Amino acid sequence: MTTSPAGKIVLITGASSGIGEATARHLADAGHHVVLGARRVERLAALVEELTAAGHRAEHAELDVTSLDSVRAFVDAALDRHGQVDVLINNAGVMPLSPLAALHVEEWNQMIDVNLRGVLHGIAAVLPSMQQRHAGHIVNVASTSAHRVDPTAAVYCATKYAVRALSEGLRLETTEVRVTVISPGFTQSELANQGGHPDVQRAARAATEQLGIPASAIAAAIGYAISQPSNVDVSELIVRPTAQN
Repeated sequence: MTTSPAGKIVLITGASSGIGEATARHLADAGHHVVLGARRVERLAALVEELTAAGHRAEHAELDVTSLDSVRAFVDAALDRHGQVDVLINNAGVMPLSPLAALHVEEWNQMIDVNLRGVLHGIAAVLPSMQQRHAGHIVNVASTSAHRVDPTAAVYCATKYAVRALSEGLRLETTEVRVTVISPGFTQSELANQGGHPDVQRAARAATEQLGIPASAIAAAIGYAISQPSNVDVSELIVRPTAQN
């Protein structure tokens, strides 16, 4: 990828693996300064060390998107160091799938807290400074599950539908901050590795192994959206395997 003549300050949540990690690599390679946040700090440190050794600009901080204080501290530290945040990529997400009748209430709440509340926390943390500058870009990672509901994925789908609705509402409320929804299909990541009903998660992993596209494909879509001129808003991109129905 060619180097951008005007690198941006880009904050990425959930950057320790999967789409977040791939996006960090892609955008750093494009000449942007990436600020990476996640709970697994040791993975972030290794990634930043790799990127900086290659001559890229990268830094990291511990981040828990379920905590508004943590998200605000993450954003405020970047503002203190760089004076602005050009792009926030709300990528952190979890997907413990199970039938509703299994009553995995704690996992329902976890999906709401990470997938939806985490996005709201990100918006709350960056929107004031972006409005003050009359510029900025918020990228929310949803899913093809924001466009269809599947059995065993009701709560996950609900959170992703909500991310789409929230993103559209934010887009309609501002003419200065760009808003993009990225909806990945089956993508190679760790998303199906934790929690949920064992049989359902096993099936999700099998489908991902069979159909999944590399996380770099999603990273490229994000890169495309943020590379557009400031008067062009790529409102939504759906990126999925050709074989996914």
